[in-house]
Amino acid sequence: MSEAVEYDVVVLGGGPAGENVVDRARAAGLSTALVESELVGGECSYWACIPSKALLRPVLARADARRVPGLAGAVAGPLDAEAVLAHRDYWTGNWKDDGQIDWLESVGAHVYRGHGRLYGVRKVAVTSPEGEHHVLSARHAVVVATGTRAVIPELPGMADARPWTSREATSAQAAPGRLLIVGGSVVAAEMATAWQALGSRVTLLVRGSGLLPRMEPFAGELVAEALREAGAVVRTGVAVESVVRDGSTGPVTVVLEGGETLEGDELLMATGRTPRTEDIGLDTVGLTPGGWIAVDDSCRVPGIDWLYAVGDVNHRALLTHQGKYQARIAGSVIAARAAGNAQLDTGRWGAHAATADTEALPQAVFTDPEAASVGLTLAEAERAGHRVRAVDHDLGKVSGAGLYADGYRGRARMVVDLDREVLLGATFVGPGAAELLHAATIAVAGEVPIARLWHAVPAFPTISEIWLRLLETHRG
Repeated sequence: MSEAVEYDVVVLGGGPAGENVVDRARAAGLSTALVESELVGGECSYWACIPSKALLRPVLARADARRVPGLAGAVAGPLDAEAVLAHRDYWTGNWKDDGQIDWLESVGAHVYRGHGRLYGVRKVAVTSPEGEHHVLSARHAVVVATGTRAVIPELPGMADARPWTSREATSAQAAPGRLLIVGGSVVAAEMATAWQALGSRVTLLVRGSGLLPRMEPFAGELVAEALREAGAVVRTGVAVESVVRDGSTGPVTVVLEGGETLEGDELLMATGRTPRTEDIGLDTVGLTPGGWIAVDDSCRVPGIDWLYAVGDVNHRALLTHQGKYQARIAGSVIAARAAGNAQLDTGRWGAHAATADTEALPQAVFTDPEAASVGLTLAEAERAGHRVRAVDHDLGKVSGAGLYADGYRGRARMVVDLDREVLLGATFVGPGAAELLHAATIAVAGEVPIARLWHAVPAFPTISEIWLRLLETHRG
């Protein structure tokens, strides 16, 4: 190994969370190095959030247009799949990270390409693609932001079947004729929506009772109903027993428990994520390789005062925006400690605590209809011991929804803490519903009293008038 190069902060992993730590550290005047083994920008930029939303935007825009009188006939035909895929390629930079590198260099960060491993206390060893070796030493902090990868179950025939993961599903250059999707997650629902609209015949195979299990049950029900209406097959309560691929490029056959078989041209396994920590030197600091990295609310690893973990790898909230939020918190903590400030504000909603991970977690699913939620579901609130009430309303009954689309179908729910008269959670499902989410996030994170929400007047005629209807229903 070469002699160590010293920085104030070393970040292992160049996805959105890692980049945001760099941004916060540099803003505080700390020298920073970032280590990335693949494309700088990470999973989100090239194989998840950005390409999937680029695929879905034309799908949702067409669906909305088809519900508008005077416009429906003009968009009756199929999507231009070639143009949609080209638009996706543009937003991924054609899977080149030049723009990300330019930005990091513009803020004064040093980028090391290669595989990084913890190398004992405050050190990271980097092996470049050319085989060069470097040791980076951190004066104040090392931050792990290596993210996750897709889980592929170890079923008979799976290795030879070469299934898609989210990476292949978001980067494919053509729509398969028949696409089998295993799973009921956000990835499964969004990719079913996209590829069905782009020409694939989609079959969704869900082990559980429905789609989007982390949301209110009605969210998955409405999305599944719309997928079926679009032509997809959605089956719940089924499990895959084995997989067979016919040759190197032939069709793939899925064998279900009970012996039933289904054939497709491609198979997408959307069955969860696992941390990318198996070979990053966790053993050199007393942690378990391959495991999630537990952290406190400041995103610091307990017992190791210089080591932090942000983003998916800490398993607090596997969402890009939450990883960036954690990075801002961790960056503030690192900067404060580097400046000699030992009095950190780590209390609930403090400047140095990632409280939103557990109490005001927002998520938007870009299916048709869109599904958006923040905070606790009714079941989660009840399990947590809160005395709560669920207040429901038909989202299509507000004037703004009717003007947005003929036959608008949707539903809204707010979960009210009856003892404190504040919102613990909210869920909206319907066309355009994701844009309702941030108002709900402010209400939950700000613990805005129900009595004060009456004074937040929604403009007429917008879909946001659902807030008034929910409050009226709660008051009775």
